[in-house]
Amino acid sequence: MKITDITLDRLRLELDPPFRAAWDPEPRRHFDATIVRVHTDEGITGIGSGDLMDGFDTYKHLFVGEDPLDITRHVKAIETANFHGAHYWPLEAALWDIIGKVHGRPVAELFGNAAKKLPAYASCGELKSPQERVATALKVREAGFRAMKIRIDRNRVDEGIAAVRAVREELGADFEIMVDLNQSWRMAGDTAGATDLARTRKTIARLAELDVFWVEEPLPYGDLAGFKRLRAENPGVRIAAGEMHHSPTELLRYLEEDALDIYQMDVVLAIGMHRARTLAEIAQLKHRHFTPHSWTNGIGVLANLHVAAGVGGGPFFEFPYDPPGWTPERRDFMLADPVRVNSEGDLEIPARPGLGIELDEDAIDRWRIT
Repeated sequence: MKITDITLDRLRLELDPPFRAAWDPEPRRHFDATIVRVHTDEGITGIGSGDLMDGFDTYKHLFVGEDPLDITRHVKAIETANFHGAHYWPLEAALWDIIGKVHGRPVAELFGNAAKKLPAYASCGELKSPQERVATALKVREAGFRAMKIRIDRNRVDEGIAAVRAVREELGADFEIMVDLNQSWRMAGDTAGATDLARTRKTIARLAELDVFWVEEPLPYGDLAGFKRLRAENPGVRIAAGEMHHSPTELLRYLEEDALDIYQMDVVLAIGMHRARTLAEIAQLKHRHFTPHSWTNGIGVLANLHVAAGVGGGPFFEFPYDPPGWTPERRDFMLADPVRVNSEGDLEIPARPGLGIELDEDAIDRWRIT
């Protein structure tokens, strides 16, 4: 089998009203997605998405003509291209989609087959008042979720903690709450500094009183010593990070230094499926968790889900969901059917071979950037 071509469909969904992502200073008036298709001489096509694949045409020749099943070779080639360009991990996802289709099995089975489904948590994306956040939390629970993540802005800490408290009081002790401080990385052009360690320590101590399940990305990635200190000072609060950490060797150092409770590497934005599997298994051998970031679109959600379910990740899986601003219909506008949780709040592995992706070609034609 040979790769005959790699094509990109660049899509843009206009957002009206805009989505006000907590980690982005600018309201998002459109949602971009790039669909990667790897074509083969045997008629099998692999599909991936996640990173926007900017500049990939320069490196396409490294893969065309090669056997798509030579995944270790391709991972290494992607890493060399990443050094000079963007992060081309959606290509790896498309290759794994081919491998699953060739063998007639879901990719999660090839990654270990540890779980057929994972409990999902509703990952909220916008900053909301305590009253608005409680209203969303009630919708989240009604949809079947048993956990949700709330964002806290570094300049509105009191309001964020009030929102967490309001949800805890309304939904009770059995509903798990995660908190994301969004301090580990920045959107392009956002030059504001992160909250310092002293203030972050105070914030986490306050959140510990509300029995949060984890606190996510509380410090910049470079402050490994700070992460270790936060874990040591707050034994009742798990510390999570790593979603956009692009260096496997640095993540190995985090594991060696035992800096985190939960590792969150995104397989289509950060380090790819193959490397994430290795690091996830090391984390689990150290009695730590792997629960990847999945805030892209439904294709990215599925790629992360297959790895997490394959290795037995958890204890929850991220499901981007914050109605009415962010819904499966908006997030998965390129799919024939949006990815959804079942009535128990679990995300099930698609039974179809590969990643289980079914594109909506009419939607792709409608939203394609020409």
